[in-house]
Amino acid sequence: MGSIRLSMRVFIARAGAAALALPMLLGGAIPASATIVSHAMTPADSNVRYEYLGDSADLGQVLFGCQTRSRDPNFPRAFCYGPDQIRAAYDIQPLLNSGVDGTGRTIVIIDAFQSPTIQQDLTLFDHLWGYPDPTLNIFHPFGLTDYHVDDPNQRSWSGEISLDVEWAHVVAPGATIDLVLAPSNQDADILAVTKWAVDNNLGDVISQSFGEAEACMDPALVAQQHEVFTHATAKGITLFASSGDQGAAQPTCDGQPDSFVLSASTPASDPDVTAVGGTHLLADAHSGAYSSESVWNNGFGASGGGFSTIYRRPGYQAPFQPNNKQRGVPDVAYDGDVRGGVIAAWGSSQFGPGQFFIFGGTSAGSPQWAGIVALADQKGGHRLRAINTPLYHIGKSDAYGSAFHDITAGNNSFGGVSGFPAGPGWDAVTGLGTPDVANLIPLLL
Repeated sequence: MGSIRLSMRVFIARAGAAALALPMLLGGAIPASATIVSHAMTPADSNVRYEYLGDSADLGQVLFGCQTRSRDPNFPRAFCYGPDQIRAAYDIQPLLNSGVDGTGRTIVIIDAFQSPTIQQDLTLFDHLWGYPDPTLNIFHPFGLTDYHVDDPNQRSWSGEISLDVEWAHVVAPGATIDLVLAPSNQDADILAVTKWAVDNNLGDVISQSFGEAEACMDPALVAQQHEVFTHATAKGITLFASSGDQGAAQPTCDGQPDSFVLSASTPASDPDVTAVGGTHLLADAHSGAYSSESVWNNGFGASGGGFSTIYRRPGYQAPFQPNNKQRGVPDVAYDGDVRGGVIAAWGSSQFGPGQFFIFGGTSAGSPQWAGIVALADQKGGHRLRAINTPLYHIGKSDAYGSAFHDITAGNNSFGGVSGFPAGPGWDAVTGLGTPDVANLIPLLL
């Protein structure tokens, strides 16, 4: 078994790059602001997208009750999935059985603030399912903010950290995980640590389970962010981001509760990033065998998706939306409904250590897709770089039906904002669909 290793090193900040004009812009280059205004990114599993499950002292078996109960909509507990079920539903297990488990590859997870219990959480999670502990490195290059459990913003991010780390590990159990923490969820802080991770070539694939309306991010920071992503892809790094949890809407920039505006989410809308939407997965309660999926859209949220007001339609999307000149998101999808969410150990909640929760949101998809790419990198013996172009090539090929589950039922209207319908092929709700990993990876390679 590997060891969980906490890195407490603090690194010298590097100067941020000047804002540049971006390619593929709608309406020309983004003007740099005279004064950069930093807004706040929101974790894509915000605090209504998890549900308390139980204390580890009460758990005598791997199968939780919510994994086996009927999906009665009146039952107070959410139906949920454990690692073995998700590995079966998305056809990951055959690769693991063949020895492809992410060994030799590194998944970088970008998050904000901290979770003081993440090491214990991961150990508890692994112990319950009998998984080996990975190497977990924790970096905070610009300082570590003291954790306050009574701060709902910090508490939500600590839950995000548990979800991201544990479920990236589920998919690629042999991969090293580098958790990179920003001192806050302000745009400038998150961008600074992302740039640091790219500059230091920290890993093979980066997961970003957060976002905000494109208009909320200062144009100068948008330009700098795209430059960081361009440098990442030049180094062969694959980038993922969650597409958001309010359907075709995003929270307004003033932070008013239950106030939404039609918008795609950044960083997911960047054409160098693979955006991950959310579904409602139906799989066998015991074996995890795949049954069907629909768009995630209920009172807990909806799959983020729509069209950018910043970026033009990239070439890889041209065959899928010939009458639309805007970048569409998401590109792909994954199980995201908390009413059918995934189980995670989270000890930094208000309930204290040793607790398990059901998590949902598009947050769950980004780290698991990052794990899929870690498997592909190991199998192919090289980094995949940006994968949108090969994904869309598969999407228009005869192999599409074997590599993806095409989600055709549902829409992502939410919060009074009209969204988009799912349909055959790519759509602005679940993208190309969810993966059949054993069939997809050989095609990506």
